[in-house]
Amino acid sequence: MHNQTRRHFLSDCGIGLGKLAAAGLLTDALDGVARGAPVRDDPWQPRNPHFAPTAKRVIHLFMAGAPSQLEIFDHKPLLTKLEGEPLPQSVIGDQRYAFIQPNAAIIGPRFAFSRHGQCGMHLSEVVPNLSKIADEICLIRSVTTDQFNHAPAQIFFNSGFAQPGRPSMGSWVVYGLGAESRQLPAFIVMSTGGGLSGGAALWSSGFLQTTYTGVPFRSKGDSILNVSSPAGIDQSIQDKTLELIHSMNRRRLDIVGDPEISTRIASYEMAAKLQLSAPELMDLSGETKETLDQYGVDPAKPSFARSCLLARRMIERDVRFVNIYHQGWDAHSNVEGNVKNNCQITDQASAALVEDLKQRGLLDDTLVIWGGEFGRTPMVETNPALGRKLGRDHHPQAFSMWMAGGGMRSGMTFGSTDEFGFHITENPVHVHDIQATILHALGLDHERLTFHLAGRDYRLTDVHGKAVHELLK
Repeated sequence: MHNQTRRHFLSDCGIGLGKLAAAGLLTDALDGVARGAPVRDDPWQPRNPHFAPTAKRVIHLFMAGAPSQLEIFDHKPLLTKLEGEPLPQSVIGDQRYAFIQPNAAIIGPRFAFSRHGQCGMHLSEVVPNLSKIADEICLIRSVTTDQFNHAPAQIFFNSGFAQPGRPSMGSWVVYGLGAESRQLPAFIVMSTGGGLSGGAALWSSGFLQTTYTGVPFRSKGDSILNVSSPAGIDQSIQDKTLELIHSMNRRRLDIVGDPEISTRIASYEMAAKLQLSAPELMDLSGETKETLDQYGVDPAKPSFARSCLLARRMIERDVRFVNIYHQGWDAHSNVEGNVKNNCQITDQASAALVEDLKQRGLLDDTLVIWGGEFGRTPMVETNPALGRKLGRDHHPQAFSMWMAGGGMRSGMTFGSTDEFGFHITENPVHVHDIQATILHALGLDHERLTFHLAGRDYRLTDVHGKAVHELLK
């Protein structure tokens, strides 16, 4: 009994926690690998996709707080004409909001729109750099979600479930495809602009091995906490220490077969490699002035732009999945100032990332994603008690996002909303459909990428979703 782990104990007892049998824990989602296979000594080993992919890597630019689609992507001139009037009851129905009344007045878009590129994409003046690459992006104006509060909506978009505990999208991707790099983590996370409502659940591996958890990179100091050796520990001492730890972990793994020991072994090996690879990755001294100016990067200062440039460097070094979270889009007050400020921070670097990847021949097999957790209402939020005016509340029914590269159609606008920007009128795309489409681009069937747990197969899209083939070339 002394060799039984807590996990194995729970798998054998009927106390309502589910039977976490070894076969379930070690399920390989891909065909050709039987259930109950041995613990992966190398959980990052590259694995074949289900079918030929159009993308090998992903950079997900997540705009936490929910950008206003009505100020950036979805032009609704009728809102300007009707500003100050209540939204028709026939439109709003029985929808309720947290901070505004159903009869709240309409507020028009705060910025002018015009058409751009050969495709004639309608975009706001607040994204001048994105407008220059309109022919490279696929704009989706008909995204919808089940969630209307920030934390559950952020977790839902990133993990397919509204509560913490499920694997994030990056974790599913690395679980399904493995890693291409042996010097850097397969799944890296960076964050700018403040805290996140969804927290670490946005890049957690959930019930998968913790090997597949996203690794946060910091914007200053050591890129990864504790990556530097402590004072007094030279290379010889470190090598002998790691060798001893490795032998003890291997012995324990052979005895109990706990996959988390395999994770621990892989993590120690990666940590040792990161002492060399992370400083080299974060050193921008080799980038040209033209490239730094293209992104708007000051190498000495943390910024969204610097994170975007680092994301390109990570992709060049075969990192599989990169998340950049930019917080600050929650425009309950002064939606005009909020959007203008955040676009000034993100527009240049987002467009530069797409351009830079294309210039280097990396865009064809790198999928870039830009968007938040939901949209904003066509009605105004004004609350003197909370010091709010001229803002917009949360709107889950319809919002916009864009993708580029990785086999996505370029210069395309997909889906539409009614003249108020309230309801989707054409080609609705649920968040689960977005997730299924991302996996499809990577060569993964979202219905086959599963993990057996507590008597059922789990997947990123739960029991929903479909790949939107109209978005793919």
